[in-house]
Amino acid sequence: MNSLTNFKTVCSAVALTLVTSTAAFASSGSTSKVFVSGPLILLFLGFCALVVVVQCIPAIIMLYGMIKGTVSAKTGEIVEAKK
Repeated sequence: MNSLTNFKTVCSAVALTLVTSTAAFASSGSTSKVFVSGPLILLFLGFCALVVVVQCIPAIIMLYGMIKGTVSAKTGEIVEAKK
């Protein structure tokens, strides 16, 4: 009986929270304000994009090697484990 009471209490609390919620504070107000980024911000974002691209190159090479290894499987060879 105690778990049923706890379940009803939780459901009531969730329902009350959802019913009384309003729009987020960040969404209220004027959205017509334009922010102009300076050249240093654009340089920083370009550097971040360059880091991401450079990190993708080894991952692509490794993926190519794994796919090449699975496609070109050697057949006819018998491999025995050493004891």
